[in-house]
Amino acid sequence: MSAPAPYQVVAYNTAKASENKIHDDEVARRFGFGGGLVPGVDVYAYMTHLPVAHWGRAWLERGTAECRFLKPVHDGDLVTVSAAEDAEGLAIALEARGVTCATGRASLPDRATPPALDGFAETSERRTLPPADGESLAVGTRLGIAPLHFTPELAEEYLKNERETLPLYATEALVHPVAVPRLGNFALNRNVTLGPWMHVGSRIAHFAAARVGDTLSVRAMVTGNYEHKGHLFVDLDVLIVANDAVPIARTDHISIYRPRQVLAA
Repeated sequence: MSAPAPYQVVAYNTAKASENKIHDDEVARRFGFGGGLVPGVDVYAYMTHLPVAHWGRAWLERGTAECRFLKPVHDGDLVTVSAAEDAEGLAIALEARGVTCATGRASLPDRATPPALDGFAETSERRTLPPADGESLAVGTRLGIAPLHFTPELAEEYLKNERETLPLYATEALVHPVAVPRLGNFALNRNVTLGPWMHVGSRIAHFAAARVGDTLSVRAMVTGNYEHKGHLFVDLDVLIVANDAVPIARTDHISIYRPRQVLAA
């Protein structure tokens, strides 16, 4: 099977009205960007078009992915996603404005072995949100969210926001894989108070395809909280579970929870 043809999509900033002002044009420009940032989860969504086009539903059921966001993507950018096939799967690059904005990989193992649920403690979403810092995001801290029910309307909204053109999701009533890193974001921003912040990369393993009608929850743990190049980072180990019973995906979710520009202000 040859590598899929390049895919183009016009980027859409789904978070213009978000509490995270890194997606706001004025705030982002103060940080030195050309405008509000299209969320990393949406950039990842554009990248998933190629492995799903290449392997179909099998990739949603047992595929792996990794992505790293290098440069901002802005609302209205014409994005080109390309892939080169090698012995390990697909090497993926996403370009906008003539520069590489994200890189990643996707592969399709022969099988996926989901972790046992009893190794991941269930935790409720915090009722009051402390500031994001070394205490509230200490290594070993458990995080959860209020379960998210994927109604047909919500699943359709996800497809519309990502400008997804593959018919697989609608014909087989499947949830778009953008849900995996988005729920990783929820594990963070629904448990601490954040200023401008950025999701900068993920490593993902799928165990089952999420279906329209599923209720998804997360069982997350902080695995890293550190400074790098003036930024404060947090790493999360996030397990996505459907209907309190079926592991859907596991992601190592990497974010800058306090950029150096905020620390310097």
